[in-house]
Amino acid sequence: MKRKLYLLVVPILGLNLYWFFSFYNASFKKASDDKQITIIDEEKEKTTIDIEDYIVGVVACEMPALYEEEALKAQAIASRTYAYYILSKNQDTVLTDTTDQCYIDTAAMREKWGNKFDEYYNKIEKIVKSTKKIVMLKNNNLFKSFYFSTSNGNTLDSVAVFKEGNIKSVSSNWDKESKDYKEKTIITKEKMQHILGNFQNITIIKRDKTHHILEIKVDNKSYTGIEFRKLLNLRSTDFDILKKEDSYEFTTYGYGHGVGMSQYGANYLAKSGKTSQEILKYYYNDITFVTY
Repeated sequence: MKRKLYLLVVPILGLNLYWFFSFYNASFKKASDDKQITIIDEEKEKTTIDIEDYIVGVVACEMPALYEEEALKAQAIASRTYAYYILSKNQDTVLTDTTDQCYIDTAAMREKWGNKFDEYYNKIEKIVKSTKKIVMLKNNNLFKSFYFSTSNGNTLDSVAVFKEGNIKSVSSNWDKESKDYKEKTIITKEKMQHILGNFQNITIIKRDKTHHILEIKVDNKSYTGIEFRKLLNLRSTDFDILKKEDSYEFTTYGYGHGVGMSQYGANYLAKSGKTSQEILKYYYNDITFVTY
């Protein structure tokens, strides 16, 4: 009896060990196959994390957590596409500010959301998981999937702003309903002269068909709308100027560089029943979706 029992136990034990090591090897392989990305924070410290965790931090930083789920999914896919594009160019690190994509860790999320942390974190984590590894391609290639807060009613061609890519301008007229659509900024004459030098007149010379400024002159010196916006830290390149006694009042329309997906527009379309992929197809034109 002892001999029969011994022969019975060994196969079962061996089978259990086989299952254990098979599971262990599969789990290890899955973990090692997860894509990693190295982030550089404001203190220039490097941290390597799973790319899907990175996307959670980007979405949390870049888009309001109270936005519609389909808008947040669109943001997750756009952010992942941008990250994979960077990796495809043999750049294995990304900055955590808007030079690349804004990113925050869970500590910063807690500070940002307060007692809403659990609700918002779970929401965004779930959304990122639901889009896991999905990216966009243009002409079968990854691309810089630019996005921004709010348009002036039209997005801009990527070539016009960044001198690269083939993201085309589309109407986003619903952005005019956003609280960020119109903003007044007062800049003192003293500060203006500190930035631009002593001058007498500012003249808008040329706008494009979407009303964004192409050329503006300060006395006889010409600037592009993009250059002028950066110098004065204005919200967009569509603005009006009102000269006052000791200051200048700038009224800007839209918020951001204007290329690619309008985040407010994405949320508006999501509320209107559009899916994340429909939103992305609208703003990025001629794209396909693949799993990386």
